[in-house]
Amino acid sequence: MSIKGTIIIKPILTEKINALQETERKYGFRVHPQANKIEIKKAVENRFGVKVEKVATMNVKGKLKQMTIRSGGRVIRTSGKRSDWKKAIVTLKEGEKIDFYQGETAV
Repeated sequence: MSIKGTIIIKPILTEKINALQETERKYGFRVHPQANKIEIKKAVENRFGVKVEKVATMNVKGKLKQMTIRSGGRVIRTSGKRSDWKKAIVTLKEGEKIDFYQGETAV
């Protein structure tokens, strides 16, 4: 594939993922929609210098959104759709850790 540099788009930093990081060594990433588990595993290992035990992926469907805009005294209702995206939950091996805030890894 020609998506080598863009497999990992950004980490997912939510309360639920933060709880998984502390208890189960699981980290969430937004990844390229065409990336497979093997490519995601290699990208995480190369970028953060850690050993990956398991990768779980899921395709997230974009939501339909409606918006009301006032323009020149008139009310205009429009609707649209957010983009679909892919999420990867990466489980690290025992003793491994990624620190997103410092940008370094701790072993």
